[in-house]
Amino acid sequence: MKKKRSLLSWVIEFAGRKKSYFGGSVVLAVLGVAASFIPYLIMADIVEKLLDGNREWEYYLKQTLLMGVFWGIRITLHSLSTSLSHVATFNVLGSIRKQLCEKLSKIPLGSVLDDNSGSYKNIIVDRVDSMETTLAHIVPEFTANILLPVIMFIYLLLIDWRLGLANLLGAAIGLTCAVIMFARSKGGYELSVEKTKKLNDTAVEYINGIEVIKAFGKTGSSYVKFMNAAREGADVFIDWMRRCIWPQSGTMAFLPATFLGVLPIGMILVRNGSLTVEDFITGIILSAGLITPLVVAFSYMDDILKMQTIFGEVTEIIEREDMVRPSAMTKKLVGSDIKLSDVRFTYKDKEVLHGINMDIKQGEVAAIVGPSGSGKSTIARLIDSLWDTDSGDITYGGVNIKELPLDYYMAQISYVAQDNYLFDMSIKENIRLGRSGATDEDVINAAKASGCHEFILGLENGYDTVVGGAGGHLSGGERQRLCIARAMLKNAPVVILDEATAYTDPENEALVQASVAKLVKGRTLIVIAHRLSTIVDADKIFVINNGNIEACGTQQELLANCELYRKMWEAHSMVRDNDIRKENAYA
Repeated sequence: MKKKRSLLSWVIEFAGRKKSYFGGSVVLAVLGVAASFIPYLIMADIVEKLLDGNREWEYYLKQTLLMGVFWGIRITLHSLSTSLSHVATFNVLGSIRKQLCEKLSKIPLGSVLDDNSGSYKNIIVDRVDSMETTLAHIVPEFTANILLPVIMFIYLLLIDWRLGLANLLGAAIGLTCAVIMFARSKGGYELSVEKTKKLNDTAVEYINGIEVIKAFGKTGSSYVKFMNAAREGADVFIDWMRRCIWPQSGTMAFLPATFLGVLPIGMILVRNGSLTVEDFITGIILSAGLITPLVVAFSYMDDILKMQTIFGEVTEIIEREDMVRPSAMTKKLVGSDIKLSDVRFTYKDKEVLHGINMDIKQGEVAAIVGPSGSGKSTIARLIDSLWDTDSGDITYGGVNIKELPLDYYMAQISYVAQDNYLFDMSIKENIRLGRSGATDEDVINAAKASGCHEFILGLENGYDTVVGGAGGHLSGGERQRLCIARAMLKNAPVVILDEATAYTDPENEALVQASVAKLVKGRTLIVIAHRLSTIVDADKIFVINNGNIEACGTQQELLANCELYRKMWEAHSMVRDNDIRKENAYA
C-alpha cells in the first residue's frame, strides 16, 4: 500500500521556492508571541506594585507605554508574518492550479472524461480558492495562538503548579465535548462535499441544457432534479449540525473557561496561606490571556479538516497515472505508416474494442465507418494517443507510439473531432493555435483553404472577431470549419477527421471536402464519417461493428462483399435522395 502523504508535505511541495516564506512567517509569529507575552508580565508587575502601595505616577506611565510598545511590536510582526504567508499561499494556489492543468494534459482522456467538467471547475477554481484565507492565516496565527497559551501555562506552573493545573479543569470538559463532537461529525464533512459536488454538477448540467429544456417543455422535471440535489445538500448540512450542535456548544463554552478552576482553587489556596495574593492576581491575569488564543486556535480546526478534504480531491487527480512516454527521441522512424495490432481497449469496466488490426500506409486515405457506438471515435483517439490501449500495439513509422515522446507524436497528427472547442478569443488566435508563430498570412491561407475565409470577412471585426466561450457566437458549421482550418495550419503528416463535417451543410461540406483533398495531398488522412458519400474515393474503408472490424476494402469491394456496409450505403442514399428532393421542392 502506498503511504498517504501528509497535508504539510503537500503544502511544502506546492509552495516551491516560496516555502521559506512559510518558515519566515512562523519565525515572525513566534517573535510576535514573545512580544505579546511581555505586556502580561508588565501588567502583573503593575498589580503587584499597587498592592505594595506604590504611588509613583511616572512608573505606571512608563510601564503602560512599554506595554503599548510591545503590543505595537506584536502587531507589526503579525502583519509581516501574514504578508509572508500570503505570498507563499498564493504561490501554493497557483502551483496547485498549474499542476492540475498540466496533469489533465498528461493523463488518458478517458480518465478526464470519467468526471463531470463542473467537478473539475469546482476543484480548480472554487475549492482551491477557498483555501486562501485558511492557508494564509493558519501558519502564523495558529502558531501564535497555540504557542502563547503554552508559554503562559508554563509560566503559571512556575508561579504555582496547583494554579497552573487549575486552568485545565475547563479545558478537560471542553476537550471531552470536542471528542464527542468529532465522533459525531465523522463522515459529515466528506458527505457534505459529495452532495455539494453533485449540486454543482446538476447546476452546470441544468444551465448548459437550458435551451433543450425549454424547447421540449421539461422545465419542471429538470428543475425538480436540481431542487432535489439542493435539498439533499441542505439535509446533509442540517443533519450534520444537528448531531454536533450540543457538543460543539459545550466545547466553545468550557474550553476557554479557565476561570472555572482558577478562581475557586486560587481562593482556597490564598485562604489557607499557601498562595500569595500577588501570585493569585498574576495567575488570574495570565489565565485571562489564555482564553482568546484558545478560541481562535480552536476555530481553525474545522478549516484544517476542510483543507484536508480539498487537498484529498486535488491530490487524487495529481496522483493519477500518467500516460508513460519517454522524454527524448530514442527510436528512428521509417516513414509514417500507422499500424494497429490486436488492439483492445476498456472504458468504464467494459471492453469496447476487441482485437483491432489496421494497416494504414503513408499517404493513404483511410475511412472508418460503422453504426453509432461501434468504436470508431475510440480508434481515432487511440491513434492520436489521447487514450492508451489495454493491450496490443499501435505503431507509427514502425515504432510503438508509447516509445515516442508525447510532444513529438502529437506534432505528427492534426486531429479534428466532431465536438471541437474554440477558446474565448479572436478567430485569428484560435486558428493560430494550430502552429505557434504562424503569420497572419498563414492563418488567412488556412482559412481560405478550409472554406471559412468568406464568412469570417462577413463578421463585424473579421479575423479579430472574438468567438465567445466555446465559440458560442458562431454557428456549429462555422465552428467546425475554423477547427479544420486550425488543424490544416498545423501541417502534420497525419490528419484525423472524426466526423468533422457533422455540422456543415451540403454546400459547405463539399467545399471543405475539396479543400481537405487538396491540403492532405502526400499526407495520411483518416476519416471517420457518417455521410458515406464523402469517403467513396478512400483507398480503404474499415467497417467497425461492436468493437470489431467486420470488413475492409474499397467502396466497390464493400458493396459487393459486406452486407452491413451495403445496408448503411442504401440508408445513406435514401436520406440523401430525400434531402435532394426537398431542396428541389423548396427551390
